[in-house]
Amino acid sequence: MKNRLILCLVALFGLTAAFAQDKAPENWFNLDAGTDKVQGVSTERTYKELLNGMKPKQTIVVAVIDSGVDAEHEDLKDVMWVNEDEIPGNGIDDDNNGYIDDIHGWNFIGGKDGSHVGADNLEAARVLKKYREMFAGKTSSAGMNKKMRKQFAEYQELEEMISNKQKAGKENYTKYSAIIEGLDKLEKKMAEDSLTLGDLATMTFDDPSVSQAANIAGNVVSGGGTIEGLRKDLGGALKYFEGQYKHHYNPDFDARKIVGDNYADQTEKDYGNNDIEGPDAGHGTHVAGIIAGTRNNDLGMKGVSNSVRIMSIRAVPDGDERDKDVANSIRYAVDNGASIINMSFGKGYSWNKKIVDDAMKYAQKNDVLLVHAAGNSSQNNDSASNFPNDKYEKAGWFSPKKNKTWIEVGALSWKKGADAPAKFSNYGKDNVDLFSPGVDIYSTIPNDEYANFNGTSMASPVVAGVASVLRSYFPELSAKQVKGIIMESVIPLNQQVKKPGTEEMVPFSDLSVTGGVVNVYTAVKKAKATKGKNKKWKMSKQYRAAKGVNEKLKTAYP
Repeated sequence: MKNRLILCLVALFGLTAAFAQDKAPENWFNLDAGTDKVQGVSTERTYKELLNGMKPKQTIVVAVIDSGVDAEHEDLKDVMWVNEDEIPGNGIDDDNNGYIDDIHGWNFIGGKDGSHVGADNLEAARVLKKYREMFAGKTSSAGMNKKMRKQFAEYQELEEMISNKQKAGKENYTKYSAIIEGLDKLEKKMAEDSLTLGDLATMTFDDPSVSQAANIAGNVVSGGGTIEGLRKDLGGALKYFEGQYKHHYNPDFDARKIVGDNYADQTEKDYGNNDIEGPDAGHGTHVAGIIAGTRNNDLGMKGVSNSVRIMSIRAVPDGDERDKDVANSIRYAVDNGASIINMSFGKGYSWNKKIVDDAMKYAQKNDVLLVHAAGNSSQNNDSASNFPNDKYEKAGWFSPKKNKTWIEVGALSWKKGADAPAKFSNYGKDNVDLFSPGVDIYSTIPNDEYANFNGTSMASPVVAGVASVLRSYFPELSAKQVKGIIMESVIPLNQQVKKPGTEEMVPFSDLSVTGGVVNVYTAVKKAKATKGKNKKWKMSKQYRAAKGVNEKLKTAYP
């Protein structure tokens, strides 16, 4: 979302009308390269040809760790996970899972009084604050050991980077405030003098802010836009840059007091509230729709899976998620019956990687698939830091080096040829597993609305949806098998493409482990021919209840 906004800002500051000259096919991420001539994941073809007449054997619970989900959305209300062991609104932890009234999930960035964390720092700013305390009064690394010298060097880099980012954010905020003020004056003058937008091209104004606003407005309108749309974009820009200097890059901003936990205790779990929507659920609601938007209600859009329940776990603010919350979110999802977890978030620094690693190990042990977005910085994840990831921080001879039920996802465009990979997508021959549709993805947003979003955040839930199809129709398959099937059944793109963020031409196969795009049609065909090995899978609460299995026994899937 942020990348998309920034592109709009560049167009505005350049005083150009940079409007797309082409348009993504409707529902493209579910379409088929052969029958529909666009590289979607073949969802519609799969249901029509391979799964026609078949019924899912299991309703899959997919946990969406994100900014929140609008559980009342017309396209999601029928597919939300319901904790049937909890009595809504009675203020009692009926199922003794440690969380009161967690009907659709849990909010780890909310206060017990019902308040919410909206904006928060980036992790880099939090790390800088810690370093400032460590190196107060120090001007050089003289006398420090090797570890401290490395930290001191990082401290100096962060000090410069964050100071520059905060300064730039404030300058841009001031600049956009002036543009909006100029637009206000322009519209007032147009009303007073009965001017039309066409008059602006031949007029000059004494006030520079009005001239600038007239120039921008003229370019936007001539490109097919509207003043109303311009105001919306300007307002979004103003909010974005305000957040940059007041919150994201401000080491002294403290949003955690809203939560009221003991942040120093990274193992603490009993905090948060049950409001799984929060103040800004646009991102999480969009992600949920891609996975599970109701397919048979003739509304809005269709998700990938037709047999799924969405568990919303709110842990991602307007800023960077915290490792403590991510770890608790993963554990909550596993303990409450999710067999797939979607994580459309990421950051360049980690506060406590080990606690996330331990939660990932817990998920793998309980046969849960973890699907994660690779990031939107056009960077090579083989050489640049991106957290969380599947590699464990402390690995050795007797401990695993990486998680085996983790899938890392890059973003694919609907465009063909050199522009196939999304220009913003992170990539990596070793650290990104595959690519998935992530450009112009139409899905649900709060208040029964819909919108197109871009990002690996959108590509990840497409893969989670594909995994959900496999786990619902072939429940005997383990999470490791599902990962293997998805990776082995990708559609390879044997072509030269632009490396994301550059004009350099490289083989598409250099951008990920598999060199391909996820495809549910080929995955289902492979699943049909695969013998299941899953003997330890933990059934969801709904499935246990349907089979009359005692909740306390945690009986394994037969």
